[in-house]
Amino acid sequence: MATVNFLYRSTREKAPLNLRLLFRHDDKDFVIGGKTQIQVTRDYWNNYHTKKRLKDIKVKNLQTEVNNQLSELEDFILKAFEATVPGKIDKSWLKTTIENYYNPPETREIPNDLISYIDYYLEYRKNEITEANRKKVKVTKNKMLRLQRELGKTILINEINEDFKKAYVDFSNKNAYSQNTQHREFVLIKTICFHARYLGLKTHHQLDGITLQREEANHIYLSLEELEKIKKAELEHDYLDNARDWLLISCFTGQRVSDFMRFKPEMIRIEDGKTLLEFRQKKTKKEMSIPVTKEVREVLKKRNGNFPRPISDQRYNDYIKEVCELAKINDEVKGKRRVSIAPKGVKPTKNDYRDIEDTFQKWELVSSHIGRRSFATNFYGKVPTTYLINITGHGSEKMFLNYIKKSNKDLALDAFKYFE
Repeated sequence: MATVNFLYRSTREKAPLNLRLLFRHDDKDFVIGGKTQIQVTRDYWNNYHTKKRLKDIKVKNLQTEVNNQLSELEDFILKAFEATVPGKIDKSWLKTTIENYYNPPETREIPNDLISYIDYYLEYRKNEITEANRKKVKVTKNKMLRLQRELGKTILINEINEDFKKAYVDFSNKNAYSQNTQHREFVLIKTICFHARYLGLKTHHQLDGITLQREEANHIYLSLEELEKIKKAELEHDYLDNARDWLLISCFTGQRVSDFMRFKPEMIRIEDGKTLLEFRQKKTKKEMSIPVTKEVREVLKKRNGNFPRPISDQRYNDYIKEVCELAKINDEVKGKRRVSIAPKGVKPTKNDYRDIEDTFQKWELVSSHIGRRSFATNFYGKVPTTYLINITGHGSEKMFLNYIKKSNKDLALDAFKYFE
């Protein structure tokens, strides 16, 4: 049985942690040291690393990040230890094992065609890529398989150039894929090619310069007046009331459906008389501490301190459309809605749905993401942007402003009240 310890042994204010492998063999105790690439400050290691119930979110996030790195390295070393004869384990073995963790030796030939490389890419980044992104990559791979069959030839990494772009756009347009879908997938294809280049594969000299433009989307949100109509709407069924309460919670917390649908009463705490909700975002892994607004507290009070019942994303999307229709959120607006393009009378497959732009009644365009966008848009200019970014979890003010689609003219009009 072996154990791994980590120590801060440097005299500098910031340095890599040292590692100790301890084990017993032939009635003797062994202690072997090595150096990691995990850098921390002396202050953090001595005063915060093992501290419980940290209130500073930044320090708490750092603690989580460091613990994850330590845990992964420890697990790697212990698995290598179990696969090795203890008598052969020494300082050199530990140094090599740590190097193999940070720079894994290549065990298979790197493929040079796009389809095979996508599989290689997913395996190479299996510990970094999220399940949601893995699914997006697989969707793109399946589309490339269809394009490859249509072209009648294998698509090579070093052939991703202007000719490929034209073939990809022609294929996408013929199959009614939107401009933004094309843009998103083309960016992913280039990212995969850049990864191949990083590992030494040859890429085409045009790769860096080829681009596809995005189409400006009309993102809708629910105004405070519309939310009031939704709050007062008479709903006959409990499942609609349940969905309405989730919609109100999402519009007044600014969180993704993957996060707010996991809210539980035990995530709430009171500090200095203020109600806070604390959780970890599923997508970003950030530790969040956000205020529980009056509107959310009203929902909790209505439900005796409990959140609504969790439901699937698909049902939530369906139900909140019905809620908004009953609340008469029916202004005519431009937007995109997913519809089947299968011929009439033919049962559509998962590949037969496209986002079609048209004019719809607003309730028809409501989906799970509208709560997050409504929160950001409704409170921009009323609440300091720094606070809003801290609540939504955006990485920067630029990302936040792009998210709510504020133009330079909008920003100028928002700023005007400060100069009157």
